[in-house]
Amino acid sequence: MTGEHSSKQYDHELEGIRSKVLLMGGMVETAFDEALEAFRVGDAVRAERVILDDQAVNQLEVQLDDACSHLIVRRQPTANDLRTVMATIKVITDLERIGDEASKIARTAKNLHERGGVSFAHYDMVRTIAKGTVDLLHNALDAFARLDGKQALELIAADEVIDHEFRTILRNLITFMMEDPRTISSALDTLWVAKAIERIGDHAKNIAEYVIYVVEGRDIRHSKPAAIEPAV
Repeated sequence: MTGEHSSKQYDHELEGIRSKVLLMGGMVETAFDEALEAFRVGDAVRAERVILDDQAVNQLEVQLDDACSHLIVRRQPTANDLRTVMATIKVITDLERIGDEASKIARTAKNLHERGGVSFAHYDMVRTIAKGTVDLLHNALDAFARLDGKQALELIAADEVIDHEFRTILRNLITFMMEDPRTISSALDTLWVAKAIERIGDHAKNIAEYVIYVVEGRDIRHSKPAAIEPAV
């Protein structure tokens, strides 16, 4: 009975951690949405709120890391359970970094507003990559919540579309800056935002990869989707 009790306690503690990870996921999703809106309309107040709220994300990361470490020490999980805990720790790290990237977007929006007289027309250049990345992050968290390996695999392929979109934005912005040097400042700001969005896509893809690691026991990091699809 002791072993059964210990197992139930472990499951309860792990589920508590997973619930808080999903709460953290919701926080960074909101931060990303708010940062994009602040950039779109030049809302310095909204941008500042995103920057300040990132502190709560950072604090939650520390709490969750500590909870995972204590879970490993106290419960000494078996190989399969340990795999789940280790993947969860990595998801926590990626979520914290998504929060950091959202803060970068918010800071850029705030700086643009404070400089005054700056056109925000370049938001249209990041609209497509922003929408794709918002969806990717949401679906990655959904796959993590449901441990859906099939959905996770589809998201890894979707990240390649975001990377392609970023390269297109980069080429377009370079062209604008070459043709009209007056656009350099705002173009660089837009590039900074586009890069932050692209990095959020990378972190969301990482979360999808950890889902596959938990479900299938495969570490598919740095593998091309075409190479891993038959194995999952």
